[in-house]
Amino acid sequence: MDRLPADPTVVHPFPDQPRVVLLKPLVTSPLIEVGEYSYYDDPDDPTAFETRNVLYHYGPERLVIGKFCALGTGVRFIMNGANHRMDGPSTFPFPIMGGSWAEHFDLLADLPGRGDTVVGNDVWFGYDTMVMPGVRIGHGAIIASGAVVVDDVPDYGIVGGNPARLVRTRHNDDDIARLLSIAWWDWPAEHLTAHIRTVMSGTIDQLQEAAPRA
Repeated sequence: MDRLPADPTVVHPFPDQPRVVLLKPLVTSPLIEVGEYSYYDDPDDPTAFETRNVLYHYGPERLVIGKFCALGTGVRFIMNGANHRMDGPSTFPFPIMGGSWAEHFDLLADLPGRGDTVVGNDVWFGYDTMVMPGVRIGHGAIIASGAVVVDDVPDYGIVGGNPARLVRTRHNDDDIARLLSIAWWDWPAEHLTAHIRTVMSGTIDQLQEAAPRA
């Protein structure tokens, strides 16, 4: 059996499944950062992720996605560029229509933003989920299909609904602290390869025992 780790530098990890792409070797925007092995699955051109799934990204805020994240079809990240003024009679963005209206572009330039959108490691996004600007999603979280995430999600939290609410956490507080300390997603690839079964189906005690020694 081939004992080499999977290759994180190829866009299509499964040559016979073009609907799956690894995002780190795919993205080109300096405002998007993705960790190794995080993937997106879409039967309709997943390679267009930057333009079809990261929307209104006019900068300067960043989208940061950790390692080993699984993004189901239709996951969308709404960035701060989608914001409209809400302090006047109308929310309509007149200046973007051009003509003499463009003289008033300063009315859009100073809109408040919520900062970077940050996703931790080992996060699973269900089908057709939406993440609003400036949200922070913790390690090990699960975002249920169709959820609209408007607030931060705790580590190992499961959220669902519109707006998304915390359903429960996957582990108790002590075990979550242990998992964050173990941080298996930072293990060397060769060590991780030797312990895949423990990472996927072992206990937290077994995972802790398998962790590389300093």
